[in-house]
Amino acid sequence: MNKVLINDTTLRDGEQAAGVAFTLEEKVAIAKFLDNIGVPELEVGIPAMGEEEMRAICAISHLGLNANLLAWNRAVMSDIKASIACGMKRVHIAIPVSGIQIAAKFHGQWRISLQRLKDCISFAVDQGLWVAVGGEDSSRADENFLLDVALYAQEWGASRFRFCDTVGVLDPFTTYGKVKLLVSALSIPVEIHTHNDFGMATANALAGIKAGAASVNTTVIGLGERAGNAALEEVVMAIKRIYGVDMGIDTPRLLELSQLVATASGANVPPWKAIVGENTFAHESGIHAHGVLQNPDTYEPFAPEEVGWERRLVLGKHSGRHLISNLLEQHGIFLNAEEIQSVLDAVRQQSVKKKSSLTVQELLNLVKEQRYSHAAR
Repeated sequence: MNKVLINDTTLRDGEQAAGVAFTLEEKVAIAKFLDNIGVPELEVGIPAMGEEEMRAICAISHLGLNANLLAWNRAVMSDIKASIACGMKRVHIAIPVSGIQIAAKFHGQWRISLQRLKDCISFAVDQGLWVAVGGEDSSRADENFLLDVALYAQEWGASRFRFCDTVGVLDPFTTYGKVKLLVSALSIPVEIHTHNDFGMATANALAGIKAGAASVNTTVIGLGERAGNAALEEVVMAIKRIYGVDMGIDTPRLLELSQLVATASGANVPPWKAIVGENTFAHESGIHAHGVLQNPDTYEPFAPEEVGWERRLVLGKHSGRHLISNLLEQHGIFLNAEEIQSVLDAVRQQSVKKKSSLTVQELLNLVKEQRYSHAAR
C-alpha cells in the first residue's frame, strides 16, 4: 500500500462524463490543485481531439508541475505525434483486448491491433517517451489473450500495463484474481482502472491494489463515463484510514478540490457522497447526535477536519431531546423535560412540513412560539 501511485485522470476520463466540458482555464486550475495537494501523476487529456485540447495540454505541460504528466492515445501513430507536439514525455496507449471490443473496432482482426500497438510503442520509445499500455475492457477479455498482450507490451518497451474494468462489471473478488494473475506474470508495474457501473469502482480499485497493482486511476468526486470512476477522495482516505498508509496527499483540501471540479463540470456533489458530501459529517438521528456529543468517534470514522469539513448537528424529524437541550443551552435557554418534549414535537412537525432540516434560528423561533402559547393560556 505504501508504494501505490495515484494517477488521476479527472482531466481525461473525468471530462468524458456526458455533458462535461472543461475550459482551458478550468483544466489548468484543476491540474494545479491536484499537483499542489501532492497527486504524483496526472492524465491530462487526449491530444488527438484537436487544437483546443492540445492548447490546454500544452498549457499544463508548461506549468512546471511536480506531477508527472501523461497523455492518452489510441494505438495510432498520429495520436503519438500529437502527444509529442504537446510536449509530453509520457504517453498512455490504449488497445482493445476483449472479443466484443476487437470485433467492433478491428472487425475481429486482433493481429492488426497488436501490430499497431507494437509500431506505436516502438515509435514512442525511439522518441524517448515513457510508455504505458492499457488493455481496454480487460475485465471481459480472455485471460490468456490479455496476458499475451501485456507480455508483448512489456517486451516491446512498455513501462506499465493498465488493467481496465471499462464497463464496471467486476466485483472485488474477481478483480483481485485477475489483477493478481497479471502482477505475477509481469515484471513491469500493473495499474488498476475501474468504473462505477455497479457502484464498486472504489472497492475494485482497492482490490486491485491488494492484488499488487502499483498504480491506481482516480477522478475527483468519481467523475467519468456513465456512472463514473473510482473517486480520488475515497481511494486516498480508504488507504489512509483503513490500511493506515498516508499517501502524502493534503487531505484537508479534498473538499475544496471536489467543489472546484463540481463547479467546472456544472454538477452538484450529492449530499450523501462519501468523504466530501455535505451530509458526511451531519448528524440528525437522536441516538447518533447524542453519541457524537459524548464522543465523536461513536459515529464518525475519522475527524471531519481531516478532509476539510466541520461537524454539523442537524435538527429534523429524527432529532432527540439531547440535541435540542444542547443547542438551547448554548443560547442560554434551559427548559424542563416537558418543555423540551413539546419543542421536539414542534421541530419534528415543522421538518416534515418543510421537507428539510431546521436552522438554529428556526428552533429559537419555535421556543418563543411555545412560550407565547403557554403565556396566552
